[in-house]
Amino acid sequence: MDTLPSSVVEALRRLADEYRDRCLWYLRRDYYAATRDEALRVLDAIARHGGVDAFLRAAEIRSWLSPRSSATSAAP
Repeated sequence: MDTLPSSVVEALRRLADEYRDRCLWYLRRDYYAATRDEALRVLDAIARHGGVDAFLRAAEIRSWLSPRSSATSAAP
């Protein structure tokens, strides 16, 4: 299971609670994303339906979930 860092979990919970009625109405009231894929789906719904501020906040949290690569580039 791809669990999330606690700092991301807290930020995502706060954002989900704030936008639950507007953007996440179709989810259970006690639902919180537990994996990276679930978090990305929640962030997408908030970004698409929550307005500009929600879009920006979701983008910030999404950037925390972006994989960091230490591999060398395929380009020469």
